[in-house]
Amino acid sequence: MNHSISRRGFLGTSTTAVAALGLGLGAGAPVTRAAEQPFKSQIKKALIINEPTEDDFKRLKDAGFDGVEAGVLSPEKAEKCRAAADKTGMRIHSVIRGWAEFNSRDASKVESTFKITEDALRAGQIFGADAVLLVPCRMGGMKMPLPWEFEIDFDEATGHLRRVVVGDNAPYADYLAAHNHAIDTSREQVKRLIPIAEKCGVVIALENVWNNLWVRPAIFRHFVASFQSPWVKAYFDIGNHVKYMAPEEWILELGPLVAKCHIKDFKLNPSDPNGGGEFVNIRDGSIRWPVVRTALDRIGYNGWATIEGGDLSLAEHSRRLDLILAGR
Repeated sequence: MNHSISRRGFLGTSTTAVAALGLGLGAGAPVTRAAEQPFKSQIKKALIINEPTEDDFKRLKDAGFDGVEAGVLSPEKAEKCRAAADKTGMRIHSVIRGWAEFNSRDASKVESTFKITEDALRAGQIFGADAVLLVPCRMGGMKMPLPWEFEIDFDEATGHLRRVVVGDNAPYADYLAAHNHAIDTSREQVKRLIPIAEKCGVVIALENVWNNLWVRPAIFRHFVASFQSPWVKAYFDIGNHVKYMAPEEWILELGPLVAKCHIKDFKLNPSDPNGGGEFVNIRDGSIRWPVVRTALDRIGYNGWATIEGGDLSLAEHSRRLDLILAGR
């Protein structure tokens, strides 16, 4: 079975889905309508601290946070961090594993990156976390369509891309080959991780982040869902892939597959010929946060909102995140 995503279909789906949220479209739309509706979902607040201390937890708690996302630590260090969290009534809810190299042509690199991911799952078990953020791989260095040029068709059976633009795809042959290789190798390694994840009681939360893969929500959903396992879900970063499609569209497409969310903002630059921009502090960018909050409520997301990046004080991070979670 083929799954085709055309530009017309993408835009039509985007408009319909956002309209279904009860929110207007366009610069003059009353986006505050989301804030007028009570949210059923309950979301907790966190920051990323690689090796959190008791003092870190106290400061975060005083600022209104509920926990942290920690790094891949040794068992001894993980036990110490867990004790500090328990003492302060806080939680280490996730582990940020980050980039893997499952698509490497070097078998030793694949095994090395697999071992680090194993360590992350075991650290998560010690922390009492319920997920590990994993970016399976990344690719680049070849000719790729611009963000608005993608008109993707893929095979439902394999997830392989058949085309990335309408018409001649010969210029993108290397991209198609690399993308499909990444799908196959990532799937193979994640399948190897599932028994370990189940034993640890920690979900493998796949993140798709500036790695030139799965640039439309339907493709990413297909990859995550293809494992047919409760131990493989999605870690959705709200600030990533804004140039490809609005974050609320990713949220609605992924639905119950969303295990965790990173809170980050991105300011699009309309004059950039490559569809770029820059990361900015939350609520300073192009993301329509009231719409995003309503989308999270629509899919029944009761999880964590973890701020990634930014140069604000703890108090200001907390204040802005409160506004976002209130739909403002």
